[in-house]
Parts: sequence; structure tokens; C-alpha cells
Amino acid sequence: MNWIKLESESQLDEIRTRSGSRPQVIFKHSIRCSTSALVKNRLERNQPPDSIDFYYLDLINNRPVSNKIADTFNVRHESPQVLLIRDGKCVYEESHMGITMDEVIRASES
Repeated sequence: MNWIKLESESQLDEIRTRSGSRPQVIFKHSIRCSTSALVKNRLERNQPPDSIDFYYLDLINNRPVSNKIADTFNVRHESPQVLLIRDGKCVYEESHMGITMDEVIRASES
């Protein structure tokens, strides 16, 4: 998995812009949560499609960015959480054990 680190609120504008030409995924991960670690590991065991950019947010060390994600994409904060951004909007979100690479891929194709 080739994660792009999400560490600043300004990157959200970049994600919105890029989402016009290719899907963008944000994975919000709590480094203190065993469920989040399990889900992250499960994502990393799968081959991600080259057609999607995958962003990784360590929300413990970047709480303001996590809060801005909730505001920008009009989603409730959860952890772990995955968001699929297309055309500047969150078109799919899932949390906890509902997060799978297959579902992310399926959502990106619909």
C-alpha cells in the first residue's frame, strides 16, 4: 500500500481537486485503537487499484485535520473510517469492521 500522508487541512483542497479526475480515498486511523490497526492491516494486505489515491490520516496527531474532514465532506467523525471522494464530494463512507478493500473498489466503480 502506497499511502499518501494527510497531515494538513490544505491537502483537503488538493483532494477535492484531484477527485474530479480520479477517486480519492481517505483512511482515518487511530494509532491507539486495536480495531483501527486491524482494519489498516486488512487494507494493506490487498492490492489497491492504481486508479485510486489512498490518503492516510493519523487522527491522534492530526485532530484538526480530522475535524476539518468531517466539516468539509459533511460526515460524522468515526475511527477507523474510510471516505471515498469523487467530484469534490464524499460518495461513500464506512467505519470500523465494515471497511474492506473490495467495498472501496466497488464504490469507486459505481
